[in-house]
Amino acid sequence: MADTPRPQGAPDKPVLDGLEDKWSRRWDESGVYAFDADRARTRPRSDVFSVDTPPPTVSGSLHVGHVFSYTHTDTVARHHRMRGKNVFYPMGWDDNGLPTERRVQHHFGVRCDPALPYDPHFTPPERPGKRQQPVSRRNFVELCERLTAEDEKAFEDLWRRLGLSVDWSHTYRTIGTEARAASQRAFLADLARGDAYAAEAPTLWDVTFRTAVAQAELEDRERPAAYHRLGFHGPDGRTVLVDTTRPELLPACVALVAHPDDDRHRDLVGRTVRSPLFDVGVPVVTHPLADPGKGTGIAMVCTFGDTTDVVWWRELRLGTRPVLGWDGRFLATPPSGVESPAAVAAYAELAGATAHTARERIVALLRAAGDLHGEPRPCTHAVKFFEKGDKPLEIVTTRQWYVRNGGRDEELRGALLARGAELSWHPPHMRVRYDNWVGGLNGDWLISRQRFFGVPVPLWYPLDADGTPDHTRPIVPDTAALPVDPSAEAPPGHDESRRGKPHGFTGDPDVMDTWATSSLTPQIAGRQLTDPDLFAKVFPMDLRAQAHEIIRTWLFATLLRAHTGHGTLPWRHAAISGWVLDPDRKKMSKSKGNAVTPADLLRAHGSDAVRYWAASGRPGTDTAFDTGQMKIGRRLATKLLNVGRFVLGFETAGGAPAGAEPVAWTSAGDAPGGDAPSADAPSAEAVTEPLDRALLADLAAAVDEATAAFDAFDHTRALECAEAFFRRFCDDYVELVKSRAYGDHGGTGARDSARTTLRVALDTVVRLFAPFLPFVTEEVWSWYAQGSVHRAAWPSAERLRSLGGTGDGRALATAAEVIAGVRKAKSLARLSMRAQAGAVVVRGPRAALDRFALVEADVRAAGRIAEVTRVDTGLPAGGAPEGSQELVVEVRFRGPS
Repeated sequence: MADTPRPQGAPDKPVLDGLEDKWSRRWDESGVYAFDADRARTRPRSDVFSVDTPPPTVSGSLHVGHVFSYTHTDTVARHHRMRGKNVFYPMGWDDNGLPTERRVQHHFGVRCDPALPYDPHFTPPERPGKRQQPVSRRNFVELCERLTAEDEKAFEDLWRRLGLSVDWSHTYRTIGTEARAASQRAFLADLARGDAYAAEAPTLWDVTFRTAVAQAELEDRERPAAYHRLGFHGPDGRTVLVDTTRPELLPACVALVAHPDDDRHRDLVGRTVRSPLFDVGVPVVTHPLADPGKGTGIAMVCTFGDTTDVVWWRELRLGTRPVLGWDGRFLATPPSGVESPAAVAAYAELAGATAHTARERIVALLRAAGDLHGEPRPCTHAVKFFEKGDKPLEIVTTRQWYVRNGGRDEELRGALLARGAELSWHPPHMRVRYDNWVGGLNGDWLISRQRFFGVPVPLWYPLDADGTPDHTRPIVPDTAALPVDPSAEAPPGHDESRRGKPHGFTGDPDVMDTWATSSLTPQIAGRQLTDPDLFAKVFPMDLRAQAHEIIRTWLFATLLRAHTGHGTLPWRHAAISGWVLDPDRKKMSKSKGNAVTPADLLRAHGSDAVRYWAASGRPGTDTAFDTGQMKIGRRLATKLLNVGRFVLGFETAGGAPAGAEPVAWTSAGDAPGGDAPSADAPSAEAVTEPLDRALLADLAAAVDEATAAFDAFDHTRALECAEAFFRRFCDDYVELVKSRAYGDHGGTGARDSARTTLRVALDTVVRLFAPFLPFVTEEVWSWYAQGSVHRAAWPSAERLRSLGGTGDGRALATAAEVIAGVRKAKSLARLSMRAQAGAVVVRGPRAALDRFALVEADVRAAGRIAEVTRVDTGLPAGGAPEGSQELVVEVRFRGPS
């Protein structure tokens, strides 16, 4: 790493504006945040601190929630770098999947039609119309690549402005060559172990995107509906009333189900009833999931209306009557059993209609036939949606690829719960979300998607004499050839001319779920396939940082792949961040339209100020968006500039500026880029005065607390410790010691003690704030030290104590208490703070008065006090009422100042 220029001293008028551009450029040029791969290869694994960074979805723009959570991770990475660790902190882009496809469709006004041939000269319309232009799969993928490249450049620019200390040479893309190879290799390993399998089964289906959806991608949304009471025709002319919110699925009905203990329907069980309109015979069966208290106590089983239908269908071994196609419209051909002319005519009214339209039409038909009993009764109920979709999911039967995840394997479920217990969670209660998710799994992980911009399922299938694929004999590629695209490449031992022909082959048309790739971010970022030596040094990683809502997806899937593929956890710690909330306490997100664009915030308030607000958000806790906090952060950064300039304005006994050398926190070589001891480093003999020793004792305690907080991955507590001390330092100590530091009283030794303490405190504060406010701390550091503060050593409480921080830390608080009383009296008397106080009487217990005696000279100078009288009240120390001051200060003024 190249050094930054030698220190030039503080400017006359330091400002915050422009620091982001200045230091981002210098950090990049000097490689301050570069991971040292050579060092990693020659030192133990414990020398490395590796971070599994969330790859943001590249589908438009980042929002303030990203800034919030990524700042948390960055503070931890910066801290460990200062603790001497070789920090592996990569950045990735999650650029494949449905969000990217949807953005491309809207941006360019196109849609993918895999049946179309590739057009090498295709140019998207300049002004997309309402009707999307169909393009080939290859053309569509090229547009995806083009747009994500633009988005990724914008994302990187914003991250650099925010000051993320990532190593940009280790950037990866989830659609990149290495990521595709890693994802396909993991799939083939799952297949070889028997953990991956294909099955034809009912599948949750998004009719807009026309793809399968996994359990982890579902969300329930409350939607208006209505109960319709239908009359089935029972034996002996009896009418069997059934309530349903989905009357349009009547032609898909395969049974009626009642609870086994419900006496109302006991005589019907095992008999057959006939459906209205379609006159199809369906059996009456029992199952414990049937709710006797819901509706009439008897329900339709349709293939398929919801997940309960799937359970009943599977466990009761019922037949199927599919009616919905992949586009969410009713199939043209009626299902089995719909045979009479009247039934076929009724079904023809539904063919080609959406579920909504079909519902309106079938209700009209039922009403006309007299089979609708009463009018529909409005209600609301939870409906399952794809988390990124706009229409309710349907259930259709399709062939899909699954990976075992413990949903149907109690042994694997138990092992994954044990892994969750082995992982260190920050905050600890977030483990409950993981346990609840694993415990509630009801099926395996569906990983195949019927989409286009993603990692292809790396398989081909032989075709028989009729050109039908034989899915039982997949053709597997050589792992050395990965990544492969079965839709564009021929399998081993075959020629492209045989594609789609009898006795030839066909490629698997699907791509894998984006989580199937993102679940391998430690392997991809650590370059398992291309640099196994590096991978051995960074995996398992030290930290996974992420938001709580994707514990069920990203965290769980990554843990699953590491458990089955490596027999270990993927990381040692999981740090979970909360959401950013809008003024109505709702989550900020692009989909809700209430997100704030961070670029404007960074320009308006400055990156350090925005980072201050973000770091104030506690781990795992939802935090309100608050520009007021950003303004506080900006004032804090400005105060650091000003106090830095003040401290550096003094000269040491040798004539150099008081901050001309940084404090030596470590011995040479303990930390990369850390400061080695120098002849000018302060010693315990240089700090002689009680107030100075009290300040260093207070500072040592703050360093201990901040260090312990970072060790617990509590960045907010670490910031609070640094900030609380800094405010005591500026508001109390600097004002108290200023006169002595100028040499106005106490002699040369007392003066130099003050200047040394100011120097040590400034240097420590700059280091304590460095993980949170990287730009302003680097600026102040550059005034008095060479290199970068972000490669300097984290401060040591023991070093502070060895410099003299063994005094009574309460002496500073006592001095602050008395000077506050003096200032209050001057304010009430409407006098200047520089007004002379003729006499001050300080009353209190003996222990407090003894502490005050140690710092009395500094208090007298700061308060311009002519004389002080100490009066022992005889009370025990700490005997003052709770919330009140221990000392009582009386001030008498004499004449003008």
